[in-house]
Amino acid sequence: MALIVENGTGLATAESYASVAEADAQHTKYGNSAWTGTDAAKEIALRKATDYMVSVFRSAWGGARMSDVQALDWPRAWVEVDGYYVSSSIVPPEVKAACIELALIALTTSLMPTTSSRTKKRVKVGPLEVEYDGEG
Repeated sequence: MALIVENGTGLATAESYASVAEADAQHTKYGNSAWTGTDAAKEIALRKATDYMVSVFRSAWGGARMSDVQALDWPRAWVEVDGYYVSSSIVPPEVKAACIELALIALTTSLMPTTSSRTKKRVKVGPLEVEYDGEG
């Protein structure tokens, strides 16, 4: 099944913010030799990266989605960066680049943490004690 890449029009069927060709170019540019495998495997990694971005960042993006039927969070309207509005008919290059970097991780491991991979950490120095969740 061919990867459906968001083209800035708010596709109802979009699955990724970036294409395999864009990912290949970025990983080649930065010498990421771990970006290997079939195009099908790379497409799966890009889908997983996009799903991760939607689940983690949906409430953090500025502005608003362009349409209630678009599959992904971008394109968006009223997003301001450094005093300028981002075009509402694009997926910003920074969003594409982040998707591509996350796809590299998704190619070899899971992006979604599981409860079994989380551990409690405790540090105690004299009377001071701190407890927090950390990656296992």
